[in-house]
Amino acid sequence: MSTQNARLAARVADLANATVLCIGDVMLDHFIAGAVDRISPEAPIPVLRVTGETVMLGGAGNVVRNLSGLGARTCFISALGDDAPGRDITSQLTALRGVDSSLHVEDGRTTGVKIRYSAVGQQLLRVDRETVHPVGEACARTLVDRCLAALPNCGAVVLSDYGKGVLTEAVIRPILEKAAALGIPVVVDPKGRDYTIYHGAAVVTPNRRELADATGMPTRTDNDIVAAARFLAGHCSIPHILATRSEDGMTLVDANGSVLHLPAQTREVYDVSGAGDTVVATVAAALACGLSLPEAAALANVAAGIVVGKSGTAAVTAAELVDALHHRDIGHAEARILDLPRIADLVRGWKQAGLRVGFTNGCFDLLHPGHLSLLRQARTRCDRLVVGMNSDDSVKRLKGDDRPIQAESARAAVLATLELVDAVVIFDEDTPLKIIETLLPDVLVKGADYTIETVVGSKVVLDAGGEVFLATLEPGQSTTRTVNRLREKA
Repeated sequence: MSTQNARLAARVADLANATVLCIGDVMLDHFIAGAVDRISPEAPIPVLRVTGETVMLGGAGNVVRNLSGLGARTCFISALGDDAPGRDITSQLTALRGVDSSLHVEDGRTTGVKIRYSAVGQQLLRVDRETVHPVGEACARTLVDRCLAALPNCGAVVLSDYGKGVLTEAVIRPILEKAAALGIPVVVDPKGRDYTIYHGAAVVTPNRRELADATGMPTRTDNDIVAAARFLAGHCSIPHILATRSEDGMTLVDANGSVLHLPAQTREVYDVSGAGDTVVATVAAALACGLSLPEAAALANVAAGIVVGKSGTAAVTAAELVDALHHRDIGHAEARILDLPRIADLVRGWKQAGLRVGFTNGCFDLLHPGHLSLLRQARTRCDRLVVGMNSDDSVKRLKGDDRPIQAESARAAVLATLELVDAVVIFDEDTPLKIIETLLPDVLVKGADYTIETVVGSKVVLDAGGEVFLATLEPGQSTTRTVNRLREKA
């Protein structure tokens, strides 16, 4: 592991010592996924057959989700309406670890909801239900009072501005002034074109389009980004601009002219929703526990690379950050060995991208041509292949105390090097039923020594509209036979 990665990985645990004040526009993100098989007879529009729905915290709420996932403590302050979405937000925030919420219910305000309809990974329609007007004077005073009371106990502040009316200048200015007096850094996810209202913040994090809108300057190339960021920093008296650039990574520019380009992490991109929330959450938590801004930006860049590989408005965890920092150095193969929640995120993204997902499982002790034939046949039936592998304890229960020959770490590492395999998950149960129920693969593959009825998970997959495929066996190939032959020769 490189020196920088080792230092960053070692500091991830410190994020649990961070306390961050977050204020901004909270909303619900509602994702409705399905399939389009026909055009409506009523109008020339697609008919969406709904297959799944997910509701999660959005806007500033997703910043809080990320802070909680990183292990930081969060004081969250916002305004919402007296309605069902507002109560749903309150419930979801209560379920998050380390979050102390102070939500002001304002008469006449509608809690924001974004509903996204998609099929095969393509968004068909977005519907917004929301109030877009500044909070009233009484609400603004309440929000400011609560923020000022919380500030002395916090190590950093996030202003998560989605332009829905919570972060008016009357709210922002007292917070920035008190934070400056206390020496507390403020991180801003900005909105609009007038960044002078953020004067006094430590760092502002516009994306490429927002930077262009705020400056009226081009933002296509590295030089364009640097020039626009320097202009913005000087014009608005903001010491640092962290420009997020999607597939091109990030660029950190300070008012003194220094520039740090952070290349994007190499991974498949499924959904950029909420990546900016992850960036400001990670930067704020890192600053709150004493990391420098370049270190915080580097950590946020890794975090952003994780969440764009997930579907929906996603959050990152401290464990994922540590793994990602390790995997940047140990290579692509071991990065394929993941736990079930992370495999589930991958599979969800693959499916939304219209990819066919396959699953097979086994002990894979002493990999032999029969195993390779099974995997090769499985891969012909799908675009992405997940392999479930029995843990050492599971193998012992199934095969006896003298098995496995190779430890689970070695077996998983060998599987992960195969180009046929896209992800490996180790399970401790006797069967992979839990994995199959969680992933709902499009095709379940097992050897032809089974029948469809006896394949574990076959009913689950078939009931979900998937396929069970029985692969042809290679004659004379099995680990047990190999072990017995070795014992006969010993």
